[in-house]
Amino acid sequence: MNTWVEERQQGLAEDRLFLLSHPPIVTYGPRTKPEDLPADLPAVQVDRGGYATYHGPGQLVGYLVVDVKARGPVDIVRWLENGLVDALGWLGFPAVRRETPKGASSLAGVWTPDHRKVASIGMRIRRGVTSHGFALNVDPDMTAFHRFTACGLADVTMVSLAELAAEQRRGTPSDAEVRDAVFAALTAGS
Repeated sequence: MNTWVEERQQGLAEDRLFLLSHPPIVTYGPRTKPEDLPADLPAVQVDRGGYATYHGPGQLVGYLVVDVKARGPVDIVRWLENGLVDALGWLGFPAVRRETPKGASSLAGVWTPDHRKVASIGMRIRRGVTSHGFALNVDPDMTAFHRFTACGLADVTMVSLAELAAEQRRGTPSDAEVRDAVFAALTAGS
């Protein structure tokens, strides 16, 4: 990822969005408390904001390498949240972004209207360029989230599109459908 960021900083590449999947791992930012980490999953500290989150099969992970001059550092997170909300809406899943109350832990990410978290966001900005991005739960092993404190929020309920689809008594969208909706939402107007 460092190479991608350096290429963007030097003007050798345009803004980029990488959509992928990871083997099971928990990544965490430097403010994560040791007691919030899992004892039985691999965990690695990364140079992004946010706390511990799970990455694994069944998630759509997006890495953004974007020059923030056009949007600004706060607006890039809102743009990402709103893009994911739009994509989920197109797929038939109502979703919202939430404002973080002053002094509270960050609520960055994408949530269901009843405040279950379906996508986590953790980014870093170096010399005006973002790295890292988001993890959207399509149909991962949700038990992984019971083994650590997700996003620094002890009371958060993580949810997947598969669980939401089951609640709606319909099928889970395919990985390709989710990927295409996210790509369309995040590149609209580009």
